[in-house]
Amino acid sequence: MEIKRFTAREEYARADVFLSKNLTGYTRSAVKKLFDGGLVTINGKASKASQTVPSGACAEVALPDAAECTVKPEDIPIEIVYEDDDMAVVNKPQGMTVHMGNGNTDGTLVNALLFRLDKLSGINGVIRPGIVHRIDKDTSGLLVVAKNDQAHLSLSRQIEEKSCKRTYVALLEGIVKKDSGTVTTYIGRDARDRTKMAVVEPDKGKLAITDYTVLKRYKEGFTLCRFDLQTGRTHQIRVHAKYLGFPVVGDPVYGVKKQKFNLNGQLLHAVRLKLSHPKTGEEMTFEAPLPEYFAKTLKKLNEIVAN
Repeated sequence: MEIKRFTAREEYARADVFLSKNLTGYTRSAVKKLFDGGLVTINGKASKASQTVPSGACAEVALPDAAECTVKPEDIPIEIVYEDDDMAVVNKPQGMTVHMGNGNTDGTLVNALLFRLDKLSGINGVIRPGIVHRIDKDTSGLLVVAKNDQAHLSLSRQIEEKSCKRTYVALLEGIVKKDSGTVTTYIGRDARDRTKMAVVEPDKGKLAITDYTVLKRYKEGFTLCRFDLQTGRTHQIRVHAKYLGFPVVGDPVYGVKKQKFNLNGQLLHAVRLKLSHPKTGEEMTFEAPLPEYFAKTLKKLNEIVAN
């Protein structure tokens, strides 16, 4: 059992909110279970989730040992765009979760990779072998997978240093008037719904920077945009699109409640990936065309560009 300790830098109306902010990877419901199990103390006394946490208070959490978990290979069709001894580039379909978690124990990209590839890096453990970066379940497109630890470290460093370039295309609700721009905010957990991300104050989130360029405006009230990530925060493009006032079409979390199209998720696709090969240093660029449902939606829109 692991013990973690935190000090409150400000007063919190609820202890579970304080703990949710400090325990990385724990949802509000998971934190509640810690309180229900008597595993949280504030200033040395057993704490309730609803109690106030004064500034300067010390919290101690006893985290139960994680249950042993293994991921099994599954014969799931996936499109491998490129593969060599060090890495693979995959075009992930919409609807597939990248790795196990939040109730997803099978049918993930990792399950498919374990079946298709002869080896994967082990830096991220048995749950996320080979996974260098992620894209959302209902976002499609390119991501790179490491086949050994040396490649994993190199690719991770490229993402951290922003030399790995990731480009997305999305259809947005509304007409974006500016031809291009950069969105710079801080992104963190939504205080009202811990399953969502939101633009927050600097001390409550991480810096998130997204460049956008308008590709086409449709008179029906939609805009096709390219997004280039300078950082890679959870749900970054979707949150920034909403922040601009033009959410991604089909987004069930950050989008409009009623959509015009029969979609199973957001029209957001990782269309291009540019990186240096982890062993040779060769600059490589990969592209994936828009999936069929995305292309069909664009065809439904009037081809006359709005002024």
